[in-house]
Amino acid sequence: MADNYLEKRMEQYRSGAPAAKHREGLAGLLAKNRSTRGYDSSFVVRKDQLRRIVSVNTLVASARNRQVLRFRIVTSEEAHKVLPYIKMGSGLPGINLPLPGTEPNAFIVVCSTIEPRPSTYVDLGISVQSMLLQATEIGLNGLCMMAFEKDALISDLELPFDPLAVVAIGRSAEKHKLVEISADDPHGYYREGGVHYVPKVRLEELLIGE
Repeated sequence: MADNYLEKRMEQYRSGAPAAKHREGLAGLLAKNRSTRGYDSSFVVRKDQLRRIVSVNTLVASARNRQVLRFRIVTSEEAHKVLPYIKMGSGLPGINLPLPGTEPNAFIVVCSTIEPRPSTYVDLGISVQSMLLQATEIGLNGLCMMAFEKDALISDLELPFDPLAVVAIGRSAEKHKLVEISADDPHGYYREGGVHYVPKVRLEELLIGE
């Protein structure tokens, strides 16, 4: 099936025919995939949704195909075992996030079966980005956190492996806006008028030698 799809796309490319539209293009998903620190508390993320998000890890790349990452799903019934031990929005001094009533109620804790090495963090980045894109595709958002109380999480969740990251998942209650900037401009995200602004360096300054 995958081969037929690629063959059809290649035929379209060769003929100059426009590609068929899909539910969401990659650029659209990337634009919607914003780090979210405030969630709609009325929406409860289901376990099957979390399993679908984690399932992308059966498809993505892994350094030397070691596949050392493992995933602990945390639904709303256990959210109290995670919430006290995470830190959100460290780049927004003076704001204690999440604001009351906007806490996430679902998490994916990413662990490693080995002592982390540089390639483990490459795998982690690929995994988390892929999971967040899958969450975005089904109408959710998330946040990857690496600032958390490790020992408390291991104890309360009875984790057999050390956690590397905690990914919050939920329906966003925030407004986000990308802002094009020069490479020399400040890169820090900020909030104004209830909107979370995310500066991104323009393409022309990302390219070298043009």
